[in-house]
Amino acid sequence: MAKKTKKHLSKEEEFEILKLVLDKFLWIGVLIMGFGFYKLVTAVTGFWEHLLILVAGVIIMLLFTWILFKEYNFVR
Repeated sequence: MAKKTKKHLSKEEEFEILKLVLDKFLWIGVLIMGFGFYKLVTAVTGFWEHLLILVAGVIIMLLFTWILFKEYNFVR
């Protein structure tokens, strides 16, 4: 029976995959923030509810930034 070996990624390949994954976080955060801003501008009532949507987008963006810096220092 043949021995199975695992293939390991280089540091550059790991970083490229990390960028692809974190790019999705960036788009999700931007879309949620845009939706929250749209609701804030167009809504007559419910200011606080729509502001919370905007804040959720900001939290996702901060999470994106934290993960990016944490992983970049790891790859470095």
